[in-house]
Amino acid sequence: MTTYRTSPRRTALVTGGAGFIGSHLCEALILRGFKVICLDNLQTGSLDNLHALMREARFDFVTHDITAPLPRGLAAGLVCNLACAASPPLYQRDPVHTLMTSVVGTNHLLAFASAQGARLLQASTSEVYGDPAVHPQPESYLGNVNPIGPRACYDEGKRAAETLCFDYQRQHRTDVRVARIFNTYGPRLRASDGRVISNMIAQALSGRPITIYGDGTQTRSFCYVDDLVQGVLRLVFCEMPPPRPVNLGNPEEHAISELAAMVRRLTGSASPVVFRPLPMDDPCRRRPDISFALTHLGWRPGVGLREGLLHTIAWFNERATPTGQCAVQ
Repeated sequence: MTTYRTSPRRTALVTGGAGFIGSHLCEALILRGFKVICLDNLQTGSLDNLHALMREARFDFVTHDITAPLPRGLAAGLVCNLACAASPPLYQRDPVHTLMTSVVGTNHLLAFASAQGARLLQASTSEVYGDPAVHPQPESYLGNVNPIGPRACYDEGKRAAETLCFDYQRQHRTDVRVARIFNTYGPRLRASDGRVISNMIAQALSGRPITIYGDGTQTRSFCYVDDLVQGVLRLVFCEMPPPRPVNLGNPEEHAISELAAMVRRLTGSASPVVFRPLPMDDPCRRRPDISFALTHLGWRPGVGLREGLLHTIAWFNERATPTGQCAVQ
């Protein structure tokens, strides 16, 4: 690992930085003049996402799993924790590790940030709301989560990570900011990660049937990754840490059947739509109340779903194999 001679105040430690959102955040921090140390175990991230950054003198990559003690000699003024598989099929593959990433890993990072006097950004999730009984979901809503279901390793892990963050804030006066991230999409989504937009685009481009789980009436709110990263940066660099988590997502709500129709239209695909049973504990509705982010951060997303899908489809098209299949990342 490179040892930087410049002040650690302008060094950011980004865990999960080889992932979808993490790699975009690393690039954004480099553009802001930071030196970035990226830690990732490459369980779901990819070095392909860091291709451009690897040529950057102010970027350093370290293969590491945050459930283990952090490497010695690290110094940073900013810690951004995005380390955890976010796709249900991937985080359910090793649920114990998923839970430990959110609990043990976040504790390691909070202890590091506290000792360094660093600011910590915790990437939480809309999944903390479970299958919500309140709609749209404000940050004050306590959620409706099944603590023993197949999604609990992720949902409850992220809830516990939030608890740790605010306990460190109260006990050690650690500067923490918690972002509850809603469904995000864009370039660098893995074709095989099991999330709805990547699934549908990959299926449409390869001519396979487009899968809808449930009857298609369930809803999601989709935020383009560039918008999301700008919201994260607003939260990271706001002068005073908010006293609670902050919702970051696009409040436009779309039915899954509507999304499938849009993907078919924008790709020019003739793929049929097939329906499969809804997975256990899969939320029926999801839409963020972003009043706090709008009022206190001056942030709202600007990229509509059609525009964002066109960018994402173009990216998938560039990576299609000669047979039309999207290359697995």
